[in-house]
Amino acid sequence: MDETEITNGEYRQFVNWVRDSVVREDLARKAMAFVDNKFPSEDQLSDGIGKYYPKYTIPEENEDDQSGWEKYKGESDPLDEFSDKSEFSLDWQRADLIWNREDYPDLEYAQVIEGTVKENGTDIGFYLPEDESYNGERIFDVKRIVYNYKTFDAAEAIKYPDSERKKFFRQKNISVYPDTTAWIRDFSYSYNEPMHNDYFWHEAYTDYPVVGVSWEQASAFAHWRTMYKNNYEKQSKNGTRVANFRLPSEAEWEYAARGGLESATYPWGGPYTMDSEGCFLANFKPNRGDYAADEALYTVEAKSFWPNDYGLYNMAGNVSEWTRSSYDKGAYEFDSGLNPNVIDNENQRKVIRGGSWKDAAYFLRVSTRDYEYKNEKRSYIGFRTVQDYLGED
Repeated sequence: MDETEITNGEYRQFVNWVRDSVVREDLARKAMAFVDNKFPSEDQLSDGIGKYYPKYTIPEENEDDQSGWEKYKGESDPLDEFSDKSEFSLDWQRADLIWNREDYPDLEYAQVIEGTVKENGTDIGFYLPEDESYNGERIFDVKRIVYNYKTFDAAEAIKYPDSERKKFFRQKNISVYPDTTAWIRDFSYSYNEPMHNDYFWHEAYTDYPVVGVSWEQASAFAHWRTMYKNNYEKQSKNGTRVANFRLPSEAEWEYAARGGLESATYPWGGPYTMDSEGCFLANFKPNRGDYAADEALYTVEAKSFWPNDYGLYNMAGNVSEWTRSSYDKGAYEFDSGLNPNVIDNENQRKVIRGGSWKDAAYFLRVSTRDYEYKNEKRSYIGFRTVQDYLGED
C-alpha cells in the first residue's frame, strides 16, 4: 500500500501523460495523412509534422508492395484503440511537443494544436476558443484529456464459461482532470476560490493529496500506473511485470489502518485524538467545529503527522479515501472469511474510509464506514493504491 495518499504531483504526472498522448495521437494521424502514400523516407520524418509520424512495423509480406500501404493509411485507422499496436505506436522519442505558437514547425502542426473548423462548425483544437477564455490566456480544453483503456470482467466471465473471452472486455473512456470546482460546490457561503484556482496546479500544493477525483478516475490512475511501470521495466530490459496497482478493498484498508493493533480506536492506538503534550494526532475538525484548531484549515501535506506501525501516513483524517468495495450496510454479516470484499456493479455507492479534514473525530475511527457515489468528486476525498504481495527473492 502507498505510504501516503496520492498527491497532486503524482496525479499531475498522470494528467500530463494522458494530455501528451492525446496530442501526439492527433499529430500522428495528421502526419500519416500529410506524408506521401508510401513508406516514409528519413527526410520526410525529420521535418515539421513528419517528426510526429508513429513508429511502424510493416509485415514482411508487404515490404515490397507499395499498394499494401493503403491498409495502414486508409479506412482502417492504425492508431485506433482496437488496432494492432505491434505495427503502429506513438513515437515519444523523435520530437518533443511544442506549445508556443511562435515555435510551431509548420502549418499542419498548428492546425492540430490550434484547431481547424469542420463543416459542422466544430473546433477540434486543443485550446478553448477565445470567447471561452479570459484575460488573454490560452486555456487547454481539459475535456479532451481522456484516458482510454480496457478491463476484463472476471466475475461476469465465470458465469458464462463457454462464451468468447472478448465478450467480457469493458472499454473505459475516462476524463481524468480533477474537478477543481468541488472546493466551491461542497461549501456554500465560503471563500474557497483560492483553492479552486491553485490547489491542483500550483507547486506549493505538489505534496498535498489530490482531491476532486471520482472513483472511476482513481481506478483509471491505478490502471495507468501499472502500465507506466511495466513500460519502464520493459525499457530497462528487466522484463519483470509488476503486480497490478488498484484501489484497496474495504477490508484491506481497515487492516492496513490498524497497523497491527487489534481493537484500536484510531491508527495510533488509544481512544484520544491528542498526545500527552496536547498536540492533535490527525487533520480533522476538532472541538466544536474549529477547523484550524489542529493548525490546518484544509488539507495538509500527504506525509504529515506520525505514521502508524505499518509506516502509513494519514490513515485517519486529511482526506477520506476511495476503496474498490461497494457499500452495503450489512456487508460485515455476509462477507467471506478469505479476502472479504463486496463487488456489485449495479451499486453506485462505494465505500470511503478514514475521515477527512472537514469531519468530526468519529469518522477517523478505523471501524467507521461511510460511502459516496462513485461519480461524485469531492474536495475531501482522495485515494491511495495497493499491489498484491508476490513474495521476495
